[in-house]
Amino acid sequence: MAKKAPRRAPSKPQAKHPATPAAKHPLAPLLQRIAGALERLAPPLPPTADLAGDAFVWHAESGDLTPVNSVARVPLRLLKGIERQAEQLLANTQQHAEGYPANNALLWGSRGAGKSSLVKAVQAAVNETRKGAKRLALVEIHREDIQSLPRLLARLRDTPRQCVLFCDDLSFEGEDQSYKALKAVLEGGLEGRPANVVFYATSNRRHMLARSMIENERATAIHDSEAVEEKVSLSDRFGLWLGFHNLDQDTYLEIVTGYAGALKLPLEADDLRARAIEWAMTRGGRSGRVAWQLIQAIAGDLKVRIDMSKM
Repeated sequence: MAKKAPRRAPSKPQAKHPATPAAKHPLAPLLQRIAGALERLAPPLPPTADLAGDAFVWHAESGDLTPVNSVARVPLRLLKGIERQAEQLLANTQQHAEGYPANNALLWGSRGAGKSSLVKAVQAAVNETRKGAKRLALVEIHREDIQSLPRLLARLRDTPRQCVLFCDDLSFEGEDQSYKALKAVLEGGLEGRPANVVFYATSNRRHMLARSMIENERATAIHDSEAVEEKVSLSDRFGLWLGFHNLDQDTYLEIVTGYAGALKLPLEADDLRARAIEWAMTRGGRSGRVAWQLIQAIAGDLKVRIDMSKM
């Protein structure tokens, strides 16, 4: 008989040795630092704003749209001497609020003539008969943040609400080239202006460029017509131009009387007139701003509190 092979004892399992970690690439620390720097330079955009409110301020550095709960505004009915401008801007804004085509608007002219007051008053007037998401949103961008305009438009493009983008006292000085970005964004870029946004700007200059900038363009242009084209091409992006000019005395006194009546200031008409004329002489001019400053001085003297929401 064949002999059976002797049975082997079961072998003991070998101890597992920890895996040797893979060698770290010598460029890994450098690449991590580069990735971190890129994230800091170009952080992801915040989610699309729901625009829960009627007025907002854009903060370019953080990319935030901060709600403004109480807007400092004067009722449209109290803005005297600019009835024609108010009628045109109101019609344009109503068209936009209803989703119809509307123009960008440039309000230019004298200081304190009521340009920014008109923009805020028109928005409030349009919203008097609108509710919820159909209410028109007013978004203010500061002059120094104009370079961030493409980012802001990208935010507003995706919101279902109609918006008025507003920049107060817009002008350009010296070597400032941000006006070229503004030109491209308003009409000339690939995407163009979103259908739910119009841009309203106020300026003391009709073309918003300092005279030195215009003369520099003229000096460097091969043909004089090129300089003229450069001069007007920015303001051409605004389909609606509204000029504001100095007030005559009767209109100025009408504004003062309207403010005093709205606030129920206990002052005789003759006394109010005399103080208004003297106040304008000491200020060297007549304007809606000068009239409002007078009203604040009188209200302070008479210990009358001003509540703009009740005007």
